[in-house]
Amino acid sequence: MPRSPSPSPLSPRLLAFLRRFQPTLPPVAPMDWVRAGVGALFGLAVTGFVTRLALGPSAAVPLLIAPMGASSVLLFAVPSSPLAQPWSLMGGNAVAALVGVTAAQLIPDPLLAAPLAGGIAIAIMLALRCLHPPSGAVALTAVLGGPAVEAVGYGFVLVPVLLNSVLLLAGALAFNALMGRPYPTAAPARPSAQPDPFAPLGFAPEDLDAALRQYDRLLDVSRADLEQVLRLAEVRAYARRSGHTSCGDIMTRNVVAVAPDTSMRAALALLRGHHVKALPVTTEDARVVGIVTQTDLLDKAAWSASGPRVSFAQRLRHVVRLAAAPQGSVQEIMSVGVQAVRTDTPVADLVPLMAEGRLHAVPVVDAGGQLAGIVTQSDLIAALFRDLAQAREAPFERTREEAHHDHHPAPR
Repeated sequence: MPRSPSPSPLSPRLLAFLRRFQPTLPPVAPMDWVRAGVGALFGLAVTGFVTRLALGPSAAVPLLIAPMGASSVLLFAVPSSPLAQPWSLMGGNAVAALVGVTAAQLIPDPLLAAPLAGGIAIAIMLALRCLHPPSGAVALTAVLGGPAVEAVGYGFVLVPVLLNSVLLLAGALAFNALMGRPYPTAAPARPSAQPDPFAPLGFAPEDLDAALRQYDRLLDVSRADLEQVLRLAEVRAYARRSGHTSCGDIMTRNVVAVAPDTSMRAALALLRGHHVKALPVTTEDARVVGIVTQTDLLDKAAWSASGPRVSFAQRLRHVVRLAAAPQGSVQEIMSVGVQAVRTDTPVADLVPLMAEGRLHAVPVVDAGGQLAGIVTQSDLIAALFRDLAQAREAPFERTREEAHHDHHPAPR
């Protein structure tokens, strides 16, 4: 008789509590380990060397304060963190130093002054949106730094706090630029008032985990980083649902195209007659050289009672670009450098292309580079809804199949 496994000596509640102490940070590539360590070494070395060069080796104040070590963790290991941005570093350290020195001068007992300085500094940093965790140590250093810090008073704010901060920030700017990492991180753009036709696509937890591994950067998390991770997760989720669906499967065939020398009046008539918003511009051998849209006709053409004509500004651009007199053709207003996709391009790859570029239509070309079709927003949205409906119906289909097998078991 098999022996039953012996019960764990730890209760499930205790096991759940102990699991909270496991690492929760997403995995980081080994190259990032080296990059963060070398960056911190570079930044701290530059900060200490330049400070000693400016103040001399026999300066009365510390040349390099301990909180800079904590700041280097943020600036070189997680430069995308909101807590590592220049305003957080400079503002947080300045606020904490001012509060710390003030607390040390007003409160004789350092064991009372230190916690007050730390708490007040954190509250002010949050109010000023310059929260920087190492600044809490700056506030304590201002109180507990000893006779040398006490002797310089508010001079401690300028030297070494702000001097160290400026030098460390300069090192971070130079090193991250050399490594090709964006720093500082740009503030997120304000959301558009126009609804995004591509969002939300929906994603499962495993998609988000996969996107975090793909993103491969330690996050704190800033809004911009989180949005990018969610976009990656949504695209992966759609790729998982759409399977092998390609642009050739959903594109509109029998596309109405025009030649570069087609008149704007004729292009407008084609747009209206076929109820489309974009016309690919092709050469005689069906190769795409541009695209003309309703927006091009509205923004780049001058309108009169007789219809559209080339505007004065567009005439100047056309003369400079082509060195020829404008003829009122679509080549003078079309969008060039068109991003075309191939018929075998997965639909999932088209989603970020259209969403990020705010494209209403993308030409599709075959293996020979000739126009084969066009994918519009309507085509893509219809494919998204179709795949979503199929994903929702799949569990019910499986349930019906299981019920059928229960009532009609296979013969033995």
